[in-house]
Amino acid sequence: MITLKGNTIYLRALEPEDLEFVYAIENDESIWEMSNTQTPYSRFLIRQYLENAQQDIYEAKQLRLAICKNESNEVVGLIDLFDFDPRNQRAGVGVVIQNTENRNLGIGKEALGLLINFSFSQLQLRQLYANIGTENAPSINLFTTFGFRCVGVKKDWIRFQNRYTDEGLYQLINPTN
Repeated sequence: MITLKGNTIYLRALEPEDLEFVYAIENDESIWEMSNTQTPYSRFLIRQYLENAQQDIYEAKQLRLAICKNESNEVVGLIDLFDFDPRNQRAGVGVVIQNTENRNLGIGKEALGLLINFSFSQLQLRQLYANIGTENAPSINLFTTFGFRCVGVKKDWIRFQNRYTDEGLYQLINPTN
């Protein structure tokens, strides 16, 4: 089981006890535009997902980790590697911090730093990428802090509430690979 420890947070594999937390995040309509979610998820589907969440990244092609505070063990967010492609040594990255009181505290930054290090040192990835809405300044600032660069913009890519917005493709090449 994966546990990545930071100064104020740690990342761990999802557990069956995370059902209500994952249910709340997946059904939070305020972040659907960023997560490209179209419809709500049932507890049944999330329970099934959690039962299979222990699959190896090479089998599942994704890795979703809970972001937890060191002091309280409270789960405050999720961070994902998706579209894992070991042949081409790349994966997509996504991060979400639940509740506004946990945002802008450096939690997402610490989590992303831990995942980047794990991806490059343990998984031997050559590159990571993130799809970020061009209007999502907090996410753009977070990813560019680590050296992600916008390598392209997909025009009118995301339709949300009858409005189209652009999405940037951000890429980070492993500097040691």
